[in-house]
Amino acid sequence: MQAAVNRYRALAYVVGTLLIVLIFIAVPVRYIGGQPGLSAVVSPLHGLLYMVYLVFAFDLYRRAGWPLSRMVMMVAAGFVPFLAFFIERKITQEAKLLAAADPAV
Repeated sequence: MQAAVNRYRALAYVVGTLLIVLIFIAVPVRYIGGQPGLSAVVSPLHGLLYMVYLVFAFDLYRRAGWPLSRMVMMVAAGFVPFLAFFIERKITQEAKLLAAADPAV
């Protein structure tokens, strides 16, 4: 389960960072500055990595046996700016508690 947590954490940070760059830098540069280059790179990259993030989040959700509300939280973390960092922290703490309580997980 630790490998699933590590994969989830890494993608949560990457997707969260790309979303912040997209929303607060790339989109304003595109629509205010008239330069679509950065947005043209960051948008599809975030979209692709968000799909990979969803696969890793589902893998962790399935292994941990959490309720659907945890999966909904993880899904929302990829499209609400800054939320990925808070959710990642909460999910990681819960996964550590689960692993400590049941080492077979």
